[in-house]
Amino acid sequence: MPATPARIVSLRAAGTCFAVELIEPVPRVLHWGADLGELSPVDLTALSLTAEAATLNNSLDVPRRFTLWPTEADGWSGTPAHHGHLGGTATAPRPAMTEATHRADPAGGGELRVRLAEPASGLDITLTYTLDAQGILTADAVISRGESADPTPYDLAGALTLLPLPRRATEILDFTGKWSRERSPQRRPLSHGVHSRDVRRGKPGADSPYLLAVGVPGFGYRTGEVWATHVAWSGDQRYLVEQLPEGAGVHASALGGGELLRAGEIRLAPGDTYRTPRCHFAWSADGLDGIADRFHGHLRARPQHPRGPRPLVLNSWEAVYFDHDLGRLLALADRAAAVGVERFVLDDGWFSGRRADTAGLGDWLVDPAVWPDGLGPLADHVRALGMDFGLWVEPEMVNPDSRLARTHPDWILGPAAGLGPTARHQYVLDLSRPDVFAYLLKSLDALVGSYDLAYLKWDHNRELHEAVHAPGDRPAAHAQVEALYRLLDAVKQRHPGLEIESCASGGGRVDLGVLLRTDRVWASDCNDPVERQAIQSWTVQLLPPELVGSHVGAERNHTTGRVTSDTFRTATALFGHAGIEQDLTECSEEELARLTAWSALYRELRPLLHTGRTVRADLEDEARLLHGVVAHDGSRALYCWARVSTSAEGQSGRTPLPGLRPDARYRLRVRTDLGLPSFQQAAPPPWLTAAVEGWLTLPGAVLATAGLPMPTLNPGQALLIEVHRQD
Repeated sequence: MPATPARIVSLRAAGTCFAVELIEPVPRVLHWGADLGELSPVDLTALSLTAEAATLNNSLDVPRRFTLWPTEADGWSGTPAHHGHLGGTATAPRPAMTEATHRADPAGGGELRVRLAEPASGLDITLTYTLDAQGILTADAVISRGESADPTPYDLAGALTLLPLPRRATEILDFTGKWSRERSPQRRPLSHGVHSRDVRRGKPGADSPYLLAVGVPGFGYRTGEVWATHVAWSGDQRYLVEQLPEGAGVHASALGGGELLRAGEIRLAPGDTYRTPRCHFAWSADGLDGIADRFHGHLRARPQHPRGPRPLVLNSWEAVYFDHDLGRLLALADRAAAVGVERFVLDDGWFSGRRADTAGLGDWLVDPAVWPDGLGPLADHVRALGMDFGLWVEPEMVNPDSRLARTHPDWILGPAAGLGPTARHQYVLDLSRPDVFAYLLKSLDALVGSYDLAYLKWDHNRELHEAVHAPGDRPAAHAQVEALYRLLDAVKQRHPGLEIESCASGGGRVDLGVLLRTDRVWASDCNDPVERQAIQSWTVQLLPPELVGSHVGAERNHTTGRVTSDTFRTATALFGHAGIEQDLTECSEEELARLTAWSALYRELRPLLHTGRTVRADLEDEARLLHGVVAHDGSRALYCWARVSTSAEGQSGRTPLPGLRPDARYRLRVRTDLGLPSFQQAAPPPWLTAAVEGWLTLPGAVLATAGLPMPTLNPGQALLIEVHRQD
């Protein structure tokens, strides 16, 4: 074999590998996927030799290569890594490597940094790839122009991070949705052309692609090889997977994403810099649960990740809506403390003129007509009961019917020709203006400091249409997100113990960009457990349960009108950062007793639920669900067996419990703290009767491989199964 023509570097961790050949002009990607092991010099030579594709008929006269920064200069006819122009010129970029550094972490992972220069446009491009100990590959790019470059601004039209996929990756999974039905999965085969999901809402939106996964045909929760990416950005986005007939070098297609840039949004004058959003890439040989496991480990390893117990929350919205009355809220707080609530959050309706959602946004002062003594009496009462106190805010928005809008109409984001229609009776404030930013920071700082707030529920209830700065109508969506990040950072810096929830009409801003600065997300405004089972299952595809708000609502759900049992509602809400979203003063003593038992169960189980591995079973019948959390050492597990509708089958058959070891022995029991579900059967399987009465010992081979004959539940019912390994 010939000698290795250039240096080959690799990043390896947790069974995955990213290998790059540092050839000129642009390094090429040799491999991303399963770990190739510690390769010898001869092996590296083989990897390089086999990375050269055939030269096709009616094609380039040299083999195509898929590089770290693919453009037409590589013979890549797909979506380029970047494109733009310098006053109508320099539209055929030819970047070339000027520097590369590689650092391998002895514990696994490391960093590769490559610097490219593009002389025609005067661009310097620095690419950084970081592989962490969980196997998440994070990629970002910094695009800048030198101080001595041509003074003409370079209009950057797009910049994406792209990685190659093999031929066997032929099925696409991403997400869509709407208000109260976020993260609805959709699948399709990968075909020739580009599958692109563009987000033009100024936030990821209820129909966010969320996570773009491509895998072998039929990949599931537990099976199949999968490659996936997430764009960690809280504004306009682009996700894509693209396959050309000629492939991508020796690879078949390309997967990636980045920010969707509006025309004229990023204009780089000499000395200016644009930083792409981070794209997180993950590979798994064990289906979607393997992808989720990597992302959960990645997020839990962050220094700012919540470490203490996630407090049980009561949020006042579905309890009182806009009917703020001190006596009523004091009584609600009393009931909340009695059932075990640890955090009381006052939702919308507390500030000036806010008797409905048509007025008051922007006037962040307590309404003296409703709260003549301020929020102090309620906050003090809440803390005296042993709970901490939180507050709802929507800082980025303004109602036309507000003192702020009347005083500063120029603070509203919109075109010079006039504002378009309101949405949710509100407009968007231009956060990138220094005076707007200063006003909001001062207002939030005063609220948090005055009432010793432990928590802000930070909402965002409309999309950013015509997001431009008047009078020149320059695009502003990118600047708006950057200003939001600065504002969140500034509030957190002033109040280090403060927790912030990302809420956006429910789950409309769920991404790893905003989660760098917040402590949980509100998954959906829908607490209907039938809908929530699916919403939460797919939300935890990216986020660990402790970052996902999951509340128990009233018997009749306020978004769907569906009536569900309290056992189903409480069992569903366990698998997240749990809370209550109903008027406890209207509950019977029996209902309060069950909520008290549920809150005790949550406190008992949250050390497992908020640290363990999320597992989901691949079932052929979508009416049935089996999911759970298994401790990393395999010592404990909690499963939820649920039915959301009827199905043709009367029997479920043997169903393995995912995540257990076949070579271990286990004790299991059915948790009856919430009561038993309603069954559609004359008698349960015998194992269930024994597990209701006490602990039942069974071998792991039966539980994990053969499976249990599961009971037939009525629709809208759930069963909790607790498992302990018998040492």
